[in-house]
Amino acid sequence: MGLRLEQVVPWGRSWAEYCQMFDLTMDDLERTILDVAGGPASFNAEMAGQGRSVISCDPIYQFSAAEIGRRIEETSPVIIEKLETSRDQFVWAGVRSPEQLVATRMAAMRQFLDDFPTGLQQQRYWADALPHLPFEVQQFDLALSSHLLFTYSDQLSLEFHRVSVLELCRVAGEVRIFPLLINMTGERSPFVSPVIEAVRSQGHRVEICAVPYEFQRGGNEMIKIISCAQP
Repeated sequence: MGLRLEQVVPWGRSWAEYCQMFDLTMDDLERTILDVAGGPASFNAEMAGQGRSVISCDPIYQFSAAEIGRRIEETSPVIIEKLETSRDQFVWAGVRSPEQLVATRMAAMRQFLDDFPTGLQQQRYWADALPHLPFEVQQFDLALSSHLLFTYSDQLSLEFHRVSVLELCRVAGEVRIFPLLINMTGERSPFVSPVIEAVRSQGHRVEICAVPYEFQRGGNEMIKIISCAQP
């Protein structure tokens, strides 16, 4: 794929954070779920432990657990430094400090690393990436994507966003994308409105929904899309 591990800053979130970021209900968790750009999150591992169905895709999965683990150790001090220098941009309600946050996230990433070799064998982890995915039309009930689309609007083009979101609509009956802010700025991505317009032009239903999660200040909204293939 051409991805070099030194280009990646792995950062994974837990099952509990996913449930809040995407406002997941118990019924949602029983659906077939695709986690796009999941990185070293523990969501797949924890869902598998509950006997539930998740496939995660991310180009980082082309590397071994040992390689990903080493990169996590290398980059975590950088993340702490960035959080310290911009702590006013975050809501420190659930955690008291950048160090505590990193410890919590490290625990989630260790759970991912422990599960990753088995998950690869079980084909729960796929080394694929947007804007094109290797899945069938409407293969999943629900596609989730966090901290990629809109987050990196300064690096990924509007066309990338448009094609990627329509691809998510192709492979899943419902799509949820979180957050809508550009990384480390607190500003809503300028791509939100044109992407919504493009999706609606294809007949899909779109709404912006508040969610019970806010770490990046003002980042408590997701886009929810119901595919036009759904009743």
